[in-house]
Amino acid sequence: MQIIKIDQSDPDPVVVSEIAGLLKSGAVIAFPTDTYYGLGADIDNDEAIKKIFAIKGRPYNQPILILISDRKDLKPLISRRGVPVFADRLMDKFWPGPLTIVFHASEGMSEILTGSAGKIGIRLPAHPFCRSLVRELGRPLTATSANISGKPSLCSPSDVRDAIGDRIDALVDGGMTQGGAVSTVIDATGAELVMIREGVISEGQLREIFSGEKS
Repeated sequence: MQIIKIDQSDPDPVVVSEIAGLLKSGAVIAFPTDTYYGLGADIDNDEAIKKIFAIKGRPYNQPILILISDRKDLKPLISRRGVPVFADRLMDKFWPGPLTIVFHASEGMSEILTGSAGKIGIRLPAHPFCRSLVRELGRPLTATSANISGKPSLCSPSDVRDAIGDRIDALVDGGMTQGGAVSTVIDATGAELVMIREGVISEGQLREIFSGEKS
C-alpha cells in the first residue's frame, strides 16, 4: 500500500494529479472527506468498484454514493426525469455540504454502482481536497466509508491502515478528519422527501425547506 501525504485544506495540485493518475489506472484509495475517510475509485471502472465491495465485504445490492465537484456535473448522471423542485431547493441550501441526494440514475450508469436499483446517491462536498481530486479526475469519485461494512466509520489514517491497509492500493493521509455526525442521505426519486439517514443535517432542517417549497 502506497501512502501519500496531503494537506486537506490546501492540497498541492501536483500531489492531487498523482492521486488522480492512480485512480485512472484502476487503483482503489482511502482518502479524507469532510466527515470520515472514504474509499475512492473511478466510477467508469467496474473492476475497481467491485474491489470496493470486496474490501468492505459489502453486499452488491447496496449502492455506493459518488462525489461531484460542481453542481453542473449532476445532469449527465441522472435520468431525464431531472431534479424535483424540492431537491433543487435543498441543493441551494445545503450544497456544497454533507447532504447526499438519491436520484434516478442515468441509463449509462453502472449497475454495480447503483446496486441494480436504478438510483444513485450524489453529494457535492465542501471539502477542498475532495473537490480538487474530482476536478482533476474529470469525473465523479466513489465515496463510501473506508471501513468494513457494519464497523464504525474511521477518521484516523492509522485506523484506516489497521482496518483495511492490506486491501487498498493507496492511503491518502490528510491527518484526522472532522468525524462526528455522518452525512445526511435523502431519497428524492418521488414526490415526497424520504429520509434514508439523518446525519449532520437534521430531518427538521430538511423538512423546513421541503415545506416551504410546497406552500
